[in-house]
Amino acid sequence: MKYYVGLLKDVKRETFRYVSDPTMLSHGNLYLAVIGPFRTRRGAEFMARCGGGNPHCQTVADAERISRYEVGQRGMQ
Repeated sequence: MKYYVGLLKDVKRETFRYVSDPTMLSHGNLYLAVIGPFRTRRGAEFMARCGGGNPHCQTVADAERISRYEVGQRGMQ
């Protein structure tokens, strides 16, 4: 299963898992758009939480990289 971020109609974002690529037919009634697939749940959750309007988090790769860095920083405190 792969991780995705769905953009809801009220500007909120939520993560979800799906076996194949989401399509308009399978998820169009739930989301305005879908971002992904993500390699990790951590990356998808970071994109859902911090990706909106963040110039540093524009792509899946950005979210995966920054979320990995964020976890490392928490371990150093």
